[in-house]
Amino acid sequence: MAAASNALAISLIGLPGSGKSTVGRQLARRLGLSFVDSDQAIEQRIACPIREFFEREGEQSFRDVEQAVLEELSRQPGVLATGGGAVLRKINRERLRARGQVVYLKSTPEDLMRRLRNDTQRPLLQVSDPLQRLRDLQAQRDPLYREAAHFVIDTGRPSVAQLVKMIVMQLELAGLTGTS
Repeated sequence: MAAASNALAISLIGLPGSGKSTVGRQLARRLGLSFVDSDQAIEQRIACPIREFFEREGEQSFRDVEQAVLEELSRQPGVLATGGGAVLRKINRERLRARGQVVYLKSTPEDLMRRLRNDTQRPLLQVSDPLQRLRDLQAQRDPLYREAAHFVIDTGRPSVAQLVKMIVMQLELAGLTGTS
């Protein structure tokens, strides 16, 4: 098992449903780090579900709150699961990359659709053709995820445990964790 530096900061980025929260919790446990989900932190700040805020205030207002929350969270060591659109603002991409290691959990729109087909909580997927929406999001965001990322991990077939192992191996190869 890897032992991590207490100052290690890892941010997980990727499309909705790519596993950022699930993988992030397990990765934090494996490395002995704290875990925080930026969407949960945002909901605490706005005192309502993101979907409700998004519908009431609009995407721009949501992105303003998201930027402020990421500004705070990215300063702390630990594992941070970001929202799927966190990379839309250049300042977020720059801060995440400068303040820690960024792991892009890359998934195909088809894999995401299988995982999300019953999800009613993601505002951007509440459309008549969610698969096409995921394809559009992939086309728009993949270059931004790649710009921010230090590591790209394909989430296609591996289990959560295998994904965590793959991330830990990448961090070890980069000399960012010690082995015990």
